Amino acid sequence: MFIMLVSIMVGVVIITFFIGDIINQSRIDTINIQHVTEISDINSRNENFTNYYLQGAVKLDSAREVREVANYYFDFALFWFNNALANQSQNLTSLCMENCTNAMEKYLSANQNFEKSQPYFINARNYTNNSRYLEILGYYIGFSDAGQNITLLRYDASYYLKCAAENLSFGNMELVELLMENFTEVEQEYLEEVQKYQEFRYQIDGYIFFSTIREIPDIQ
Repeated sequence: MFIMLVSIMVGVVIITFFIGDIINQSRIDTINIQHVTEISDINSRNENFTNYYLQGAVKLDSAREVREVANYYFDFALFWFNNALANQSQNLTSLCMENCTNAMEKYLSANQNFEKSQPYFINARNYTNNSRYLEILGYYIGFSDAGQNITLLRYDASYYLKCAAENLSFGNMELVELLMENFTEVEQEYLEEVQKYQEFRYQIDGYIFFSTIREIPDIQ
């Protein structure tokens, strides 16, 4: 009778042990699934954040490069206009108008790229709670907005300059004077807006976005 009682007790202990082991294993499996899900979610957020940021940066870099080319044409257009005005040369007004046309085309292209870059940075903000990253993304959004403003203003300035050169070639000096007044007003607005553009550029160029130590970025 005693032996039977002991056997039953041992059996209960063994069964209890196995039940406890099954419960613990189930908990471990649940925790592992949760960890895998969390890691997958973090990786997905990292990938989306990086993807949106890089696409925006590519568009922004393209906009900056095209704008520099547009500035090159604009400076030459103004140079030829001033020479045409001083020498009353129709050949020089043609050179001015040609450079204005090229400048307008490039400013429009740069403006479109600045505009296209902005949504990528806005979307990237949805995949991070990191204050540093949110701060720099704010600079990028402000920079792209300022870029749109200055390229549009320079597009308008190029248009007024082109019209002034055309009327100069026809000898319509009153209209030339009126157009150049509009040109001067737009250029003044441009100088004010370009200060904002430069401030955002300095913030971005001087900001260390990713750590020089190779590690998984904490975008949470």
